[in-house]
Amino acid sequence: MPTFAAIDIGSNSCRLKIAKVVAHELKTLHEDREVTRLGASVFESGLVSPDAMAATLRALKRFQRAVQAHGVDQIRVVATAAMRDARNAAAFQAWVKAETGWNLEVISGLEEGRLIHRGLVNTEQGVSGRVLLVDLGGGSCEITLSEHKRIKETISVPLGAVRLTEEFLQADPPPADGLKQMRQLILRELRRAHRRIQPTDVGLVVATSGTAAALAEACAAAEAKSAGKGVGKAAKRPRRATAKRAPAGQTAGTMPGIAPAAELRKLAGRLAKMALPEREAVPGIGPRRAEIIVAGAQVFAELVESFSLPGFRYSPLGLRDGILAQMLAEQDSRAAWHKEFEHERWVSVLSTARRYGVDPRQAEPVRAHTLQLYRDLKALHQLPAEYEAWLAAAAVLRDTGKFINHQGHHRHTQYIISSSEMYGYTQLQRTMVSAIARYLGKSRPQPGDRALRNIPAVEHRNVQRAVVLLRLAVALNQDRASDVLRMAAKVYPKRVYLELEPGRTGAELELWSLRKEADYFREVFGRDLFATLA
Repeated sequence: MPTFAAIDIGSNSCRLKIAKVVAHELKTLHEDREVTRLGASVFESGLVSPDAMAATLRALKRFQRAVQAHGVDQIRVVATAAMRDARNAAAFQAWVKAETGWNLEVISGLEEGRLIHRGLVNTEQGVSGRVLLVDLGGGSCEITLSEHKRIKETISVPLGAVRLTEEFLQADPPPADGLKQMRQLILRELRRAHRRIQPTDVGLVVATSGTAAALAEACAAAEAKSAGKGVGKAAKRPRRATAKRAPAGQTAGTMPGIAPAAELRKLAGRLAKMALPEREAVPGIGPRRAEIIVAGAQVFAELVESFSLPGFRYSPLGLRDGILAQMLAEQDSRAAWHKEFEHERWVSVLSTARRYGVDPRQAEPVRAHTLQLYRDLKALHQLPAEYEAWLAAAAVLRDTGKFINHQGHHRHTQYIISSSEMYGYTQLQRTMVSAIARYLGKSRPQPGDRALRNIPAVEHRNVQRAVVLLRLAVALNQDRASDVLRMAAKVYPKRVYLELEPGRTGAELELWSLRKEADYFREVFGRDLFATLA
């Protein structure tokens, strides 16, 4: 069974997770983590410092040894907020490629939120109904509202713990004016999040990341200490938990991984008054987390108060788990949520089409003919299985460029698809789809084309073959006013026949369009193409 690896290069730390597919599920084999502070210099100067690059690369090389030792079949390496903001991100990507051979993919905040959501709902127990997910990293905070394991809304706000610390809290203890300015920014960004997310009737709040882990443990330790000393009635009164009810005799705040809102607010206030050595001594925080915990605690405290939340439950799952889950869903059609993944990915394609003025119902005949050609000519084109989904997406999105300008719209289409947010598609996959949709006019794929520049050379021939299939499907749908033509494909050693069953208005225009494609078909596949009436 295949073995997958996911690497998350965050603004504060790098994480590795390796998992093997066993009975269509993921079994974790190895995990590793290294604090590299990649984002510290970015949020101050806009550039990743050479020291941060070198520290991250050392961690990646250690990860690479683990990847090789476990015989990993497929790996995906992603970077988040720091790389999104860094002006020299391309230079670091090139360095990673040169030293490890890995393609470092920079994902958007929305894609980060979507993958985190998938990792949680695919693995975490009890994450159902209406759930709010919060991932507070070093550079950004992703807030996602999930309902019945599907995303209702997600937003990424620039409230990462490293980013805020570098901007407002460089002195120790944190200066009062810096704390005030930071809170103002936090509140402003949370008001923006409020306009998108209305977490009413939320039954569970789940927080991920190291900051959430440290705060949950510190809250539990503080409340346990307070209860042990008998300090105040509040310490003895059961608190409202965000997870399952606490066992008899145990308050929610002392449950592992639970951070009640009241205790979180008190902890944030205490941490803001402490110097670094005092914060390091707080249970659950430790030396490295102590440097950025004040900012992280303030974000969580303001978030639970402004959203009227009871607190949160910490989960150790995160971005890397979502990456692994997506890799499994793409590779294994018998995996538990394969159909859900395909559904969500297709919904995203349709949403993108509508955003740019394309009616998916009008594009449906082209999509249907594209998939029929893919299946009927499989022995001829020999394209990998993933091209079936890419062709379907390209068929629906091929006219999105008209949103910008009808003239030269194929070039605009290529730009729109490659730059759009489409759930379940990596940047490379979107680039592949955009290249397939690009060459539906007079131009043909050529080495050195902008559309092919970021596609591996070994895929160029496959892209060319996919382009031919889509061109044929478009040719089969010249007259949108007529009923959809039925088509049958027959493959022979030296020729291919496309037999059309004419509709109410005939099929002359489609026959003419198909015959125009015959020369290019012969160039690509080495066989003659004949279009005839059945």
